[in-house]
Amino acid sequence: MEKDLNVGVIGLGRIGKLHVHNLFAEIPGIKLTGVSDIIEDSLEEISKKYDIPIVKNDYRYLLDKKEIDAVIICSSTDTHAPIMIEAAQAGKHIFCEKPIALDLKEIDRALSAVKAAGVKLQIGFNRRFDPSFMKAKEMVQSGKIGKPHIVKITSRDPAPPPLDYIKISGGIFLDMTIHDFDMVRYLLDEEVKALMAVGNCLVDPDISKYNDIDTAIVTFQYKNSAWGIIDNSRQAVYGYDQRIEIFGSGGCIQVGNKIPTEVLLYGEESAMSDKPVYFFLERYNDAYINEMKHFSECIKNNMNPSVNGYDGKMAVVMGYAAKESFKKGRFVEINDSQF
Repeated sequence: MEKDLNVGVIGLGRIGKLHVHNLFAEIPGIKLTGVSDIIEDSLEEISKKYDIPIVKNDYRYLLDKKEIDAVIICSSTDTHAPIMIEAAQAGKHIFCEKPIALDLKEIDRALSAVKAAGVKLQIGFNRRFDPSFMKAKEMVQSGKIGKPHIVKITSRDPAPPPLDYIKISGGIFLDMTIHDFDMVRYLLDEEVKALMAVGNCLVDPDISKYNDIDTAIVTFQYKNSAWGIIDNSRQAVYGYDQRIEIFGSGGCIQVGNKIPTEVLLYGEESAMSDKPVYFFLERYNDAYINEMKHFSECIKNNMNPSVNGYDGKMAVVMGYAAKESFKKGRFVEINDSQF
């Protein structure tokens, strides 16, 4: 009988709690051995809801436990890289939510520690594991639409986050668009040559007080000469708007929004359907489960995760390129030694 993988979750915010639930309810072969959070109320809530052997407010306790094979880092962004380095040095495999860090040199230090330790690292770009997006990528790779010419990604939140979050987020390009930057590279398995970003505050003028925007458009060119566009908004009043389109010489692939039901009502003057699901936890529930299954399989079968540290770094590189482009009003070329 195959041995269960013992894991610890560090950070019990919204994403941490989601992973805890999925590990218990949805993913066989993984045993949640310990959790850690600096907020006592979060620890108490989790310990009452789940039977977890180790519940501590110091994550280092989890790293010191030999029986723990891997850790899932869901703490605040500023702690990701330091914890990753310590976890690697402790010989733990690592799943880390995005971004690894907002400083590229800090990312490099963390990735160097992972490489030196020889442990597995997977970055939490969950959209790669969405069944519809995975099928779209497979169709591109199998030549269903010929040579790709245009990629369009729409990503709009139902409501902006609190201003207290905005001021520490790193800005829309490093917080929100970072997922789309990863999808850009994932969908065509191709690097981006250059991009240009424009935008404004059209949802909440107070966001501009933190040198940020809430509405953005990014135009980009792949190295193979295909073009693409990302459009972002912090507020889509009808729900969580997540769509992609890949147009090629032989056809077009579209992935629409996820809606609660497929029921359509046709009337004399209009047709109606459900609005898109409201939040990312609903839209990407399957993706969160699939990414954790992949992480477990990679460790058990000694495989390299399909979304690695370099992918995590390149999304941040593209985020900084977008910030520079927005500031200077021109295209900015992309390379992994920038900024």
